[in-house]
Amino acid sequence: MTTIDPHVTGAGVDHVDTHSGERADGLLASVADWITTTDHKKIGRLFIGSSLLLLLGVAALGVLLGIERIDATDAMLDAGAMPQVFSLYRLVLTFGVVVPFGLGLALMIVPLQLGARSLAFPRLASAGFWAWLFGTGMVIGSIIANGGPGGGDEHMVQLFLVSMALAVVGLTAAAGSIAVSVLTTRAPGMNMRRVPLFSWSALVYALGLVLALPVLFGVLVLLFVDHRNGRSTFGGNVGIAEWLRVSASLPATALYAVPVFGLLLETVATATRKRLPMRGAGLIGIGLVGTALFAGVAQVDAGLSRDLVDMQFGDALREIVPYAVLNLLPLLGGVVVLLVFLLAAAGRPRIQSPLLFSFFGAGMVLVGLVGNAIYHVGDAQLAGTVFEEGTWIYVSYGTVIALLGGVVYWGPKIWGRSIADKKVLPLALLGVLATILASLPYYIAGFADQAGNTVAYPDYSGPSELWNTLVAVGHGLMALTVLAFIGLALQSFTKGERAGDDPWDGQTLEWATSSPAPADNFVDVHVISSAEPLLDLKPARSEGAA
Repeated sequence: MTTIDPHVTGAGVDHVDTHSGERADGLLASVADWITTTDHKKIGRLFIGSSLLLLLGVAALGVLLGIERIDATDAMLDAGAMPQVFSLYRLVLTFGVVVPFGLGLALMIVPLQLGARSLAFPRLASAGFWAWLFGTGMVIGSIIANGGPGGGDEHMVQLFLVSMALAVVGLTAAAGSIAVSVLTTRAPGMNMRRVPLFSWSALVYALGLVLALPVLFGVLVLLFVDHRNGRSTFGGNVGIAEWLRVSASLPATALYAVPVFGLLLETVATATRKRLPMRGAGLIGIGLVGTALFAGVAQVDAGLSRDLVDMQFGDALREIVPYAVLNLLPLLGGVVVLLVFLLAAAGRPRIQSPLLFSFFGAGMVLVGLVGNAIYHVGDAQLAGTVFEEGTWIYVSYGTVIALLGGVVYWGPKIWGRSIADKKVLPLALLGVLATILASLPYYIAGFADQAGNTVAYPDYSGPSELWNTLVAVGHGLMALTVLAFIGLALQSFTKGERAGDDPWDGQTLEWATSSPAPADNFVDVHVISSAEPLLDLKPARSEGAA
């Protein structure tokens, strides 16, 4: 059973004043509008804009760490502060950029795809944004003030734990509103098999976060209690990084890339103007990627021992099964989605920038998942090296690249204007180059035993300065990519070419309303009879479709 939520009248200041017949104007009214809004499109934009700004800072930090690793004897940062710097780098990129970026895009688009007039629990999502934003800001501030993992200021360490917990609560709240929306606010006729591909991935993503993030919250509570009292159970300030590591590294972070694969199938279906072949297999593939949530829920990092071949069968099986579930199932899911994509692409899709962004991003994520599977094999002898950082960057930056394509794809529906392909396509290529440079050298350096999470490591055979220089350049190029994208988006979505209601010739309900989408999303409730309701109205183009 599905329902359509009515518009939340009186929420925020999005409505017209019925007494004066005029909309409140001025800077103060505009700020109040955004602070108190319950419009899912605005909440999503707040998440996206904030995460992109944080990404600029994280990329700059990546440049700095790369430079530090080139020559540790001439360091710009204090050696004692490095555990805090590495923690800041990892936690902000994961929970300050990748996770909220995916949530923001889902908040902005999912209700439109579902044919709903509003988001389920919009005030919860709005409160989630502000909790995440303030929490993330205090996380950064507390680490700068000598708190965080390995911090020397007792109160700042405790502030870090409380702030991180607040950010996690905010992300969980936003994820919960997305999951409830997909489950309860679908248009009549839209059963779960007919849910749009991106909305399906958003559901898998949101449910995964709702299950995994509360476990991280519980870890933070235990760390806070331990640090405030005996500091004997979890290692005090020194042990914080190790206890948070599972949720901010692979395989757990593969969950945060789930929307990438929904976006990939969404854009290829649009580009071919046909129904997606083997749609069910694509939905299963997305679900398999979501099995990465078990790593966050169980707080485990399963690998294969070097002496696996010498073990008894039962002992070997107890290692192989968790390794396969946590590391191979998400990879299998990504491969299944890629095969469905290639089958659809055989229909010669139109080359569009959102398609290339999502394809390149998904490719980078898959390279990271392959690396993760190799990293957790004991015989590879990669534990504790920068190889792990390379896999994490592949997945994180790959996710960012794909989600930028989502902004290009749905931007016309939100702002009513589009970004020209010829202007944005170079940024997709630049983003891929940045990701490869920031990650691949550490795959090589990992096999040469360069230690991870430190700038001090023993010399090893090979051009160590070259690998770390390339990584620094890669992070710099990513910062340039994001900065250029922000500038181009601001220019295009304010002064660019006006887009029609259906500029991509889409197949799902968001393209059935006007551009930009109104506050209530839809004037009429749509009744659908397939997974591609708009394609049903274009019979000439659906002939011969699978």
